Amino acid sequence: MDLYGFYTGKIFDAYQYLGAHLQDRGVCFRTFAPAASRITVIGEFNNWQEWEMNKISDGNFWELFVPDAAEGMMYKYCIYDRTGNRVEHCDPYGFGMELRPNSASVIRDMKSYSFSDEEWMNSRSDCRQKPLNIYEVHMGSFKKPEDKPDAWYTYKEMADILIPYLKKNGYNYLEIMPLNEYPCDESWGYQATGFYSPTSRYGTAGQLKYFVDVCHQNGIGVIMDFVPVHFALDSYGLAMYDGTSLYEYPNSAVGVSEWGSCNFMHSRGEVRSFLQSAANYWLTEYHIDGLRMDAISRAIYWQGDPARGVNGNAVEFLQYMNQGLKKLHPSAILAAEDSTSFPKVTDPVDHGGLGFDYKWDMGWMNDTLDYFRTDSEYRSREYHKLTFSMMYYYDARFLLPLSHDEVVHGKATILQKMNGDYDGKFPQARAFYMYMYAHPGKKLNFMGNEFGQLREWDEKREQDWMLLDYPIHSGFARFMKDLNILYLEHSALWEKDYEADGFQWIDCHQEESCVYVFQRTGKTERIIAAFNFSDRDLSYELRLPRCQKITELLRSDMEIYGGNRKRRRPARKITDGRYPAELPAFSAVYYEIQ
Repeated sequence: MDLYGFYTGKIFDAYQYLGAHLQDRGVCFRTFAPAASRITVIGEFNNWQEWEMNKISDGNFWELFVPDAAEGMMYKYCIYDRTGNRVEHCDPYGFGMELRPNSASVIRDMKSYSFSDEEWMNSRSDCRQKPLNIYEVHMGSFKKPEDKPDAWYTYKEMADILIPYLKKNGYNYLEIMPLNEYPCDESWGYQATGFYSPTSRYGTAGQLKYFVDVCHQNGIGVIMDFVPVHFALDSYGLAMYDGTSLYEYPNSAVGVSEWGSCNFMHSRGEVRSFLQSAANYWLTEYHIDGLRMDAISRAIYWQGDPARGVNGNAVEFLQYMNQGLKKLHPSAILAAEDSTSFPKVTDPVDHGGLGFDYKWDMGWMNDTLDYFRTDSEYRSREYHKLTFSMMYYYDARFLLPLSHDEVVHGKATILQKMNGDYDGKFPQARAFYMYMYAHPGKKLNFMGNEFGQLREWDEKREQDWMLLDYPIHSGFARFMKDLNILYLEHSALWEKDYEADGFQWIDCHQEESCVYVFQRTGKTERIIAAFNFSDRDLSYELRLPRCQKITELLRSDMEIYGGNRKRRRPARKITDGRYPAELPAFSAVYYEIQ
């Protein structure tokens, strides 16, 4: 390993040196703990008796080769601080861990699995000019084993369950909430102890590789949540690893996050090398297609508060990491969860940006959901909440998220957020989703939203699949499937997401009627999207001076989806540039125009 690069935060391969590595006739253990006075290894290979590790290199690293250690065996490091106090730790660079509440690392053979996804890897892209329709999932609560509701399906079993569902329903990418090891189910993986360890809840490293491999063979990309800002404070993890604040800040004013976890000290080169090597590890070893980076606002600003100023060291870390990852993996996707107005988040680093491919559009999400919570009687005064997003849209490459965060902790599910009674929520939700899918920007939808989940998400329970037995929910699920597939098939909805000529308002001044009309343009097709978000049936005259033919592609009010309309209008020739559109209450229509 390049020691100078490690200390200065320049390397992306620290995991190839540190951790537990299988070699001929044994395993070599290495860890970085400069302030430790003594370190021993305990494990299944020595009956959990302490074997001394030796200082190597510059004295800050410790190593021991164990001839009898093998794949699947558990181990820990016993680290003695300068006063002789002893704490058992998992391996910061360990490739596996045992199931909580136990905390031992597990030796894994990272070279035993052979991928069969060459075609996918050679052709994948960051999707800037391609459709990106993401299904976000929490692996443990999508579905549960019928005979063991408190258990989980394995990665391998989920390949047979989840992939056919994604293909059938028109999603081409999967985003999985953090797969690193974590001690508390309720943290959903966002407070990690094993940054290089796939969580043992769902199986082994090899099984996760199989899952990703099969996704790729079926044309599904895999994005993983990655947490580069903070880590769990459990004593066996990174906290006070060598008896000092090795990974975290020594000052609690900036060292403790709003979630009670430890903030990474991004000014330290060793921490930077740890994190960017972890990011590279998932992309390289598991063929993960992208990383959604959590809580980026907390890296940009001290404690996420703009009033406290920019954290220059953390911003520099993000820039260097993103630039390095894109050099190593040009076709991988790097997405930022960032709710701030910090400039140039998706600009290239050499242009002064942070180097992300996409930024979550939290403003669009909040404004749009607020609008649909509003009673239709008052929507006219909130009319421009739905036009405001295009005022800033070209400041970044935005992704439109309806994520897990919007369906928990008293926020209600997406369907429940729609104003009105039970029956009245469905037509609004259908029109809402058509607005979302026609709006520029890539798409993300959390599991359960697609069939009208009514209960807030709970990581301990599977989705309420029995709702599909009710016609109104099964109709909504069919609508979402048809909308997803239409989105994938029509280039006007994604080809020019980030080009000014890809979107044009046709009418955004119908405040009293709550009608909106805009055009999406690709290289070879044009689509008009018309919306009526009022509670009144309306007739609206589309003016299409450059149109000779108009075809209804999708209507939200079709009977098969739970509406009243039995069939779409047939394609019609346009001779005078005018088309009388029928817009029932709470409805949306897509038209292809030629």
